Amino acid sequence: QVQLVESGGGLVQAGDSLTLSCAASGRTFVLLNMGWFRQAPGKEREFVAAVAWTDDSTYYADSVKGRFIISRDNAKNTLYLRMNSLNPEDTAVYYCAKYRGSLMTMPRSPLEYEYWGQGTQVTVSS
Repeated sequence: QVQLVESGGGLVQAGDSLTLSCAASGRTFVLLNMGWFRQAPGKEREFVAAVAWTDDSTYYADSVKGRFIISRDNAKNTLYLRMNSLNPEDTAVYYCAKYRGSLMTMPRSPLEYEYWGQGTQVTVSS
């Protein structure tokens, strides 16, 4: 079992930055492949970013590449998502999740993740 708790969401203006955190417990965090997803009202959950534990390889959705940065602090058992240059299209509930396998072969598929946090709301006003 892995417990994930997101925090850091809020209401910001277009162009602002925000950092989300995801605190993990229940498993050795350094060995976990982790990802961020988001879901806007009326839309399916979509991949945002992921990081592999083996070599810290990172993966990003095209829509956030160059603006968002995923990182992890293994000493604190915490995953981060730094979001820069936010725009209204980034408005969504953001979720962190634990990848199912030890090798991250399909980081963009939500079906490959087995534990999810409760989500944190990010709202970007224009």
